[in-house]
Amino acid sequence: MLLIGLTGSIATGKSTVSSLLSQPPYNLPIIDADLIARQVVEPGTPGYNAIVKHFLPSTPDLLVPVSEDMPENGPNGKGRPLNRPALGKRVFGTSLERAKDRGVLNGIVHPAVRKAMFWAVVREYVKGERAVVLDVPLLFESKLDRYVGRVMVVGVKDEEVQMERLMRRDGHLSREDAENRVRSQGGVMKKVERAAFGGGVVVWNDGDKDDLKRELRRVMEEVERGSPRWWGWVLWVCPPLALVVGGWGLWRNWRGGEGVGGEGEEGEG
Repeated sequence: MLLIGLTGSIATGKSTVSSLLSQPPYNLPIIDADLIARQVVEPGTPGYNAIVKHFLPSTPDLLVPVSEDMPENGPNGKGRPLNRPALGKRVFGTSLERAKDRGVLNGIVHPAVRKAMFWAVVREYVKGERAVVLDVPLLFESKLDRYVGRVMVVGVKDEEVQMERLMRRDGHLSREDAENRVRSQGGVMKKVERAAFGGGVVVWNDGDKDDLKRELRRVMEEVERGSPRWWGWVLWVCPPLALVVGGWGLWRNWRGGEGVGGEGEEGEG
């Protein structure tokens, strides 16, 4: 089974590409790290408890405010949900303090996400899927690129395109907030370079949706040539061979990761 590691930077169009890959003619299962990251910090989970313990004393608005629809202990009695905009302001930015806060948040969220993603991949393998997309915004930063067969980066060539898309999508963000979020995730061109170094592919998304569909079709044809369907079926019916091929790919990716300078631990949480 081919694992495609899909990544990008904020507002480059990664979520749109993920949606397109889940539809015909591709019909690929998507394991969404953002969705899992939300699930592992829902009230009552160990991740939620750790975030509240660390951030609440210095972030009074960390939790959704009490209201008629939101009781003090939350709808299910396990606590009020996280106020994500407030948490975002706490961890986004280029200062040393913000970077430290991001490191703490990522240290809580990333291990739980990896565990959940692993079991999701196992389930898809057992079902006989030929390929699975791991939709991970921080693929390189969390070093998950070492475990995939092909990296796919969604990129734009002009940072201003990201700014405009982000402010249009999240109307509450100021220009400064948008700049902090874009820069906190690092320049997308760094991810493009890392993908190229490791034999990955790049989906350029500087145009409209029709342009993106054509570009994705071109990229997926390249991916198919590198991993034909018959090879996926051979590996599925012969698990020992799959283990050998997977082990070789893992070793290759680890070697490649050591040869490229890493990026800081950054993310939306």
